[in-house]
Amino acid sequence: MEKEHPLAMFSSRYLPDVLVVSAICLIQMAAVIAFLWPPERRRNYTLWLKVLAAWVASMAVVSLGFMFRFRRVQHFFPHAWSNWIQGLAILWSMVSVLMIAAWAVSTLLITRRIEHSPSRRAFLQAANAAVLAVPIAVTGYGTFIQRYNLRVREQKIEIPGLAPDLNGLTIAQLTDIHLSPFLSGRELKRAVDMANETRPHVTLVTGDLISSYGDPLDECLDLLSELRSDAGTFGCMGNHELIAASENYTKERGARLGMRFLRHEAALLKFGSATLNLAGVDYQRMSARRYLPGAERLVAPGAFNVLLSHNPNVFPVAVRKGFPLTIAGHTHGGQVRVELLGEDLNVARFFTPYVDGMYRIGDAAIFVSRGIGTIGLPTRLGAPPEVALLKLCRT
Repeated sequence: MEKEHPLAMFSSRYLPDVLVVSAICLIQMAAVIAFLWPPERRRNYTLWLKVLAAWVASMAVVSLGFMFRFRRVQHFFPHAWSNWIQGLAILWSMVSVLMIAAWAVSTLLITRRIEHSPSRRAFLQAANAAVLAVPIAVTGYGTFIQRYNLRVREQKIEIPGLAPDLNGLTIAQLTDIHLSPFLSGRELKRAVDMANETRPHVTLVTGDLISSYGDPLDECLDLLSELRSDAGTFGCMGNHELIAASENYTKERGARLGMRFLRHEAALLKFGSATLNLAGVDYQRMSARRYLPGAERLVAPGAFNVLLSHNPNVFPVAVRKGFPLTIAGHTHGGQVRVELLGEDLNVARFFTPYVDGMYRIGDAAIFVSRGIGTIGLPTRLGAPPEVALLKLCRT
């Protein structure tokens, strides 16, 4: 088998990071030039030195966060450090770009419309300060408040012709836990307790138990083993199990703790005279040319077939292969979402149309949960964490 060239491996994994870091540094440089461009500032050499020093420091923070993407760099520091350094660098990148955008808007809309007078200038300074404070306040809210605002989200899923004995069946879903320096065992314990309080018929864990190698996978599995439901706990693997090379261990230790992680296999569950067939697949790479190879063999004739897939992009293929319901995660609901001119802006929309909640193709449905944890930066904005409670309803 021919090995992939190291440069190609680097470009496929790190090129997006390089492009993002370069874009942020260029945006900051453009803001520095625009700020120092007026003649009265160009002649102020002290101001020049202060602004340039701040820009160099900002670039250093952003670049340091990128450097901690490399495992060779991470090995020199405690595991939690790399997470927090990356997270804080991303946070600063986001805040700085938002502040630059706010400053540009305030300059264009306010500065040019105010006459030169002491009172007007004082108002302008106060207005600019308020505008620049908004991104900091919003980011602080997402980091220190909404990230911890865990809730139970109830969702009815209407299924035409659903077997009477499955009508009203409840499914608790936990996904994208990411037990790591950004999410503690105490917070996961709270999510487990919330799921148990709903008294579901079956519980699902749809991937991304941890974020990377070195995260407390054993602790995560121990806490998940406390989940309680009539039919037990089932799950599938996410992309971070793949990244951490923990898929086999997760399945084996999960089984010892009473949980069944389905890796291209299915489990038949009886509810009265009806059968629920849970089929689980490993993470389906979003860059894959073909999703769900061989998944049609997991479909059980006469049963209600449910597919567990971490990646929601498989939904159209799942429908064609005979699954009327798909349950997924992966997107974190966008994690950071902003409403602008009626548009829901978030990074996940660049990768999938299935970001948050329920979607349909004909009579088939998919539910995509926002999940519990975070990745990249310890912030949620417009996408609070959740334990999902799905209720099947006959129509």
